[in-house]
Amino acid sequence: MTQPRSTVVSLDDTPWYHVVSRCVRRAFLCGHDAHSGRSFEHRRGWIADRLKQLASVFAVDIAAYAVMSNHFHIVVRVDDARVEPLERDEILRRWTQLFSGPVMVQRYLADPQRLGPAEMKIVDAWVETYRSRLADLSWFMRVLNESIARQANAEDRVTGRFWEGRFKSQALLDEQAVLTAMAYVDLNPIRARMAATPEASEYTSVAERIALLRETSEDEGAEAKPAAGDAEVPGDTAAPGPPRATRCDTRSTRSRSAPHETESPHPETTLNRLASAPLLPFDATGRAECAAPFAFEDYLELVEATGRVIREDKRGFIHDDAPPLLERLGIDPDQFIRAASRMLQQFGSAIGTPAHLTARCDARQTRYLRGMAAARQLFPRSAA
Repeated sequence: MTQPRSTVVSLDDTPWYHVVSRCVRRAFLCGHDAHSGRSFEHRRGWIADRLKQLASVFAVDIAAYAVMSNHFHIVVRVDDARVEPLERDEILRRWTQLFSGPVMVQRYLADPQRLGPAEMKIVDAWVETYRSRLADLSWFMRVLNESIARQANAEDRVTGRFWEGRFKSQALLDEQAVLTAMAYVDLNPIRARMAATPEASEYTSVAERIALLRETSEDEGAEAKPAAGDAEVPGDTAAPGPPRATRCDTRSTRSRSAPHETESPHPETTLNRLASAPLLPFDATGRAECAAPFAFEDYLELVEATGRVIREDKRGFIHDDAPPLLERLGIDPDQFIRAASRMLQQFGSAIGTPAHLTARCDARQTRYLRGMAAARQLFPRSAA
């Protein structure tokens, strides 16, 4: 039975989520459609670009993504603490990059001095509504999917639904689940035989990170190397993004009374002018909450080793030089390889170690959560 979105996406439990959205009818995001003979390869860039553009507005960081022929996967971290300290004008500036807003908001932005106390109360009510929405995964996905659907329908000269009813999401309850989900997403094109290696898998986060790593290496070869104290880990840096709060936590998005809003996002020509946010960085120390809690080099080694096994149809085998990250997190290599090909089927609304899944059942006052058997196999040391 379909669960209410509020029980699936709860920042009290975790800020990390794996999300997938699929097309309906014979709609293609990308690739070649044998039925119509048309190529939709260019649409892959629509998703990749829009993800990072919206991440510059919302408090949603993109840790991993992969754009497939009729669906896409993302792993995100929702950081509601980032929007808490933002002032009224910054909240309105961000939201009106996406929507025009009601008349009262437009009047305030045109000339705030003309509004009286009663009108300012209305504006402030909208500010708190927008503050909540900027840290809301459902609103992020609404703008993303609606803008892509409008582009695709306009190109196809059709009307109607482009996406399945709701996006599917899985809560990632611990760093083992985050690692598994990221690798699962980045390896999707390899499993589908769309690419032979991670660096050749276009429109994936791992290919983007490797390209950035190569650019960084080339730049360092052409210029003087920085001092040891100033060195930065490749893959952990990117162009400056939107202002961030210095404190990150996992507080839930609070329910606030909100005026009703039915308007659609701005046209694509306007959304395309949004700045692009960098992908979520890696942090080998695991101390930074606004980062993937792994070393970038370890992650690349993991993706390469896992992808190599899957590509050669040897899912029950992994090389002796298995990434140390697997051992450090207590993940069984054989089970990891198997899970990397059917994670959506093995788990339900949440992914995590047996202890974290049990705690989620207790918090939800439910007796069953799909994926417990898979968690015991995938994370044996955590199941003891």
